Amino acid sequence: MAEHEARTARTLADAVTRVVGVDGAEIAYRDLGDDSGTPLVALIHLGATLDAWDPEVVDPLAVDRRVILLGYRGVGWSTGTVRDSFDDMAEDAIAAIHALGLTRIDLLGLSMGGMVGQEIIERAPGLVRRVVLAGTAPTGGSGLRRMSGVMVRGAVRGALTRRPATSVLFFTRSSVGRGAAAAYQARVKRLRVDRERAVSPGAIRAQLRAVARRGAQPAPTSTLRVERALALHGEADVLVPVANARALRAAFPDIEIVIIPDAGHGVVSQIPAALTDRIRAFLRG
Repeated sequence: MAEHEARTARTLADAVTRVVGVDGAEIAYRDLGDDSGTPLVALIHLGATLDAWDPEVVDPLAVDRRVILLGYRGVGWSTGTVRDSFDDMAEDAIAAIHALGLTRIDLLGLSMGGMVGQEIIERAPGLVRRVVLAGTAPTGGSGLRRMSGVMVRGAVRGALTRRPATSVLFFTRSSVGRGAAAAYQARVKRLRVDRERAVSPGAIRAQLRAVARRGAQPAPTSTLRVERALALHGEADVLVPVANARALRAAFPDIEIVIIPDAGHGVVSQIPAALTDRIRAFLRG
């Protein structure tokens, strides 16, 4: 793990874990790619470290722009106490983005990362140019208050079938989904050095409290202002039901919505080549 310094990585496998100081804590991040274009800050899903990023998603995005994979306080190599509200997670992210010298970014949020991303947009007007939200939900979103139970049942099913919980929860049970799950698990194992600490049960519980609180809040009543927004969602998402993609229109009236059939919560990693092409085209405009 290194302090903030000039980056040299062109691929995720070469990106070392660095830290940036934020309000008494150190937030881990990985930094790669090209300096042309607006930097892309990416936020991972619940229960994950930076090691969960799919190289076949990250590497294509870093071909023509800088990509910063930003961690969460108290998770992986990030220090401090794990946050249990998206307000606090967003404040950490905004402070880290500014500490890295960035004043205008694009944003990619997977699941919980998309929920944090929406709070960033609300709290820091003008910071986010374009946003990509994958498998995420607005406040008051359908199924958010039941996520803990769904995760527990998925973990049990994974243990009984000797499959990773992410394979069970993020991909469909069809032959296509099972093949995509196996391919994803193989890809994330490519990173063999500089791996982060596993996420603790306490950290997962804190993040689930944040999700449940979001589900208990009212639906959005005002517009979140960005230049453009894109939602990607699996039609068979069991953690964040697909109805949430359309519900995002309450916060982003002009959002472009792409629903992928026979895809689950890990929609971007189910068909990474097609969806990273779609994301790149969207960010280029």
